[in-house]
Amino acid sequence: MSRQKTLTRNQFLVLDVLKEEEKPLSAYDILDRLRDEGLKAPLQIYRALAALIGRGHAHRLESLNAYVACAGEQCQRNGLAAFAICKACGGVTEFSDFVLRQRLEGWAEREGFRAVSPVVELHGTCAACVLES
Repeated sequence: MSRQKTLTRNQFLVLDVLKEEEKPLSAYDILDRLRDEGLKAPLQIYRALAALIGRGHAHRLESLNAYVACAGEQCQRNGLAAFAICKACGGVTEFSDFVLRQRLEGWAEREGFRAVSPVVELHGTCAACVLES
């Protein structure tokens, strides 16, 4: 059974909006796009987002207080979601790096720190924006 088939209508709508957009969206941005679909309350969006994150379909970018669709299952397999966030254009690229995960886990083990949701956000300028400047 496909993971998509287990989604509720609201979750499916929210995920579609996230997949259509190349940039992170706030919950209120998502709500604005889905008002015509009958979603009227922020709580409907937040519940759908929480379920999508829990199922590995979406990520919350803490520094931006915004959401993106998961780019693939690599982060679930590797146990680490990493994002390069361009300050110029707002674009986000999701990537996974085995060595980075190992180093973070090694540090956490040495320090006795138990990571709950390992997410790395790298802020800078993407290659396209560097070329334009």
